[in-house]
Amino acid sequence: MKNFITLLLFSISTTFFSQNYNTKQGFVAEGYDVVSYFNNKAEKGNKEFTTEFDGAKFRFSSKDNLELFKKSPKKYVPQYGGYCAYAIGLKGEKVDINPKTFEIRDGKLYLFYDSWGTNTFELWKKEGAEKLQKKADINWIKISNN
Repeated sequence: MKNFITLLLFSISTTFFSQNYNTKQGFVAEGYDVVSYFNNKAEKGNKEFTTEFDGAKFRFSSKDNLELFKKSPKKYVPQYGGYCAYAIGLKGEKVDINPKTFEIRDGKLYLFYDSWGTNTFELWKKEGAEKLQKKADINWIKISNN
């Protein structure tokens, strides 16, 4: 019985934490290597190099990037759980991303929606990235506490 309760609590906590990550494709950043973004590259991860952090799965393009992530995961985890930074800032909504549309700002990774003629990264810059980032930080606290 004790093992069952431990397993149940682990499952609930893992599910709770992973809800704050965009894992629609099964992995954060749709399986793209979150470390590679910091080298200004959007690279697909390889199924050989995967790990979990905070209840969410991550893929990497190389063993070196996997090891870098394991040493300092919080450095590489995308802001706002990997949801579109623009949508979080503008309306406080969780919107999917195009993993090839990103920005590294102040040492942090921001991902954006880019489809159907709408590139939210361009809107992010045009409408004031700093202002939207501050709003997104506030909105994310509200979203992630619900």
